[in-house]
Amino acid sequence: MKVLSIGNSFSQDSHKWLHRLAEKNGIDVETVNLYVGGCSLERHWNNVMTNNPEYALESNGSRAERYVSIDEALGMMKWDVVTLQQASPLSGRPQSYFPYLKNLADLIRERQPEAKICFVQTWSYEIDRESSSFNAYNRDQKEMFRRIADASEMASKVIDAPIIPVGEVIQRIRETVPAFDYQNGGMSLNRDGFHLTLDYGRFAAAATWFCKLTDSRIKLDEFEDFDMSIINAIVEVVEDIVLKESTEE
Repeated sequence: MKVLSIGNSFSQDSHKWLHRLAEKNGIDVETVNLYVGGCSLERHWNNVMTNNPEYALESNGSRAERYVSIDEALGMMKWDVVTLQQASPLSGRPQSYFPYLKNLADLIRERQPEAKICFVQTWSYEIDRESSSFNAYNRDQKEMFRRIADASEMASKVIDAPIIPVGEVIQRIRETVPAFDYQNGGMSLNRDGFHLTLDYGRFAAAATWFCKLTDSRIKLDEFEDFDMSIINAIVEVVEDIVLKESTEE
């Protein structure tokens, strides 16, 4: 499976462990992330219009190899999956998606007619995140998540694409896995209040993508040097959300 993400640092978080996780499960998933920090759907579309080669091309969670345009990336090979997502500060603001999301989806379908488009639901910020973008959600993590979830549902319908529910997984882990009860002394899933932690946060995102893209359960005896009791708790949440959704679909 070959996966291209027209993304930003949040897709970078999601890609870090995806190739490795798939490899450990006996599936070859090749990933390419087009990285521009904080890149919004509007900026992606403007880059299409100007053919701007400002994207760092990151393969299989590694550092950038070179810089490319969206046009060049779409023409690199036959992609099986292409993902889109909104920049995190705008993810819960539906008006910011138009007309850019549909324009991008139409372009992908024109250039890669056999590729499956997926929309990535991003996650809400940590409860103590200090930023003006969090103020737009009344500095309320749950409100931010609700608004992201609503906007993601809208986006999914507009471009007829399934959702990769990373935001739902992250929120469920926060609320049900004691190790991540941050308000009461547990670990945060965010390393800086909004990006995912380099270990469990990024693993949770990768696990969500893996389950959604392959419709498979995760089988692991070990993963890097992570605590497997925590990994297993994360996997249980991911599978409950993603595979249940697959059954309902």
